[in-house]
Amino acid sequence: MPVAYSVYVLVVLVLAYVLAFIDRQILTLLAVPMKADLGLSDLQLSLLQGLSFALFLAVGGLPIGRLVDRRRRTAVLAAGVAAWSLFTAACGLARSFPALFLARVGVGFGEATMVPSAYSLIGDLFHGRRLGLAIGLYNMGPYVGAGLALILGGLVLHHLPPDVVLPLLGNLRGWQVVFLLLGPVGLLMALWVATVREPERTGAGARTAPNWAEVRAYYRVHGVNALLVNLAGTFAAMALYSLGAWLPHLLARIHHMKPLDIGQGMGWRLMVFGAGGALLAGILGDLLRRRGLVQGRLVVMIAGAAASCLLLYPALRAPDGAGALAWLGPLIGCMTLAIGSSPPALQEITPNRLRGFQHAVAALIATLLGLGAGPSVVALVTDKVLRDESRLDLSLLLTLPAMLGACIVLALIACRRYATSLAAMASTDETVPAAGLSLSGASGNATT
Repeated sequence: MPVAYSVYVLVVLVLAYVLAFIDRQILTLLAVPMKADLGLSDLQLSLLQGLSFALFLAVGGLPIGRLVDRRRRTAVLAAGVAAWSLFTAACGLARSFPALFLARVGVGFGEATMVPSAYSLIGDLFHGRRLGLAIGLYNMGPYVGAGLALILGGLVLHHLPPDVVLPLLGNLRGWQVVFLLLGPVGLLMALWVATVREPERTGAGARTAPNWAEVRAYYRVHGVNALLVNLAGTFAAMALYSLGAWLPHLLARIHHMKPLDIGQGMGWRLMVFGAGGALLAGILGDLLRRRGLVQGRLVVMIAGAAASCLLLYPALRAPDGAGALAWLGPLIGCMTLAIGSSPPALQEITPNRLRGFQHAVAALIATLLGLGAGPSVVALVTDKVLRDESRLDLSLLLTLPAMLGACIVLALIACRRYATSLAAMASTDETVPAAGLSLSGASGNATT
């Protein structure tokens, strides 16, 4: 596939990922009026932000990963975009916690197609020294999306009246209208994704669909290594998910900031520092690999998690909202440096024809533990241990360092085993370490 078209496909994937995180994260800023209107507790809010997504991914993510490895990936992704967009609009019609929870489960159903489809496509479009950069650019999507969700959500809430009357739908609250507006945008994106040409699958045996025996054989040999990389990235993601879910509440409860100011302050920092950290993770990992450090991507992960631990206290214990936001940017950048190192590290030790399933496993673990458990752990410490909503900063200081510490320990353990799996991939012509050659040496048509 020509280089220009590969870049075009990457742009479409990035924009789809941005939209996925707008639809997913918009609830973070809307949580304050939603809580008041629906009488929700902190635990219920955490379930809407986390477990509602993890619930479907735990059940259906793996079959979708298998579907990605066996069917036209762009069609699978287009269907997923359409599904999550319709369920996002359905959130705007919910008038109770159970209805809203079910709609959020539906959003997770659609978004389960995003990660395995995109990483499988990127693996066929970009190779060697360009892989980390391509994945870094793709991984900017969540932070741009989450930042836009906060910025746009804050602006819409600020300018919309508390109550809006719409034809057929009747009287709706402002936060419901925000969800409804996102639905048509997503359907247009689904149509765009459906027009993308499917790239030829590359790598040994790429023309035949992998069977379960091959999947089991891979995991018998490399399963522990893949799990270590997955879990290390997951605990870093758990820390960021928890911070993103509860920092708006901290700024509102402790520093008495308004939703518009929170959205603007957090949004731009997520976009700039989050996207920058994700991109830098790919660039630094590529650089260290080219210089012969086999575990270079894991080293970047460890450095990012360690730096995040040092920045937590000044960010969470700042005397005012402006001080907290000043520290938030570097903190987000370091967290995303750790998170963004996991996908390319995992990509390197996975045969291309199994990457859909592999990244579905990664998404399942990251969503179930990171998004599903992370915000709820913080809520449980706040509600059940500290028993005081105003001590949310202490709750975050007790939980986030433990999550980042787990990331560091698991990445250190993975460093000892990573070279073995990487060498095994090279011996089967799936990947060539260090020198920046094509990850699919058997593919003569790899032009990027």
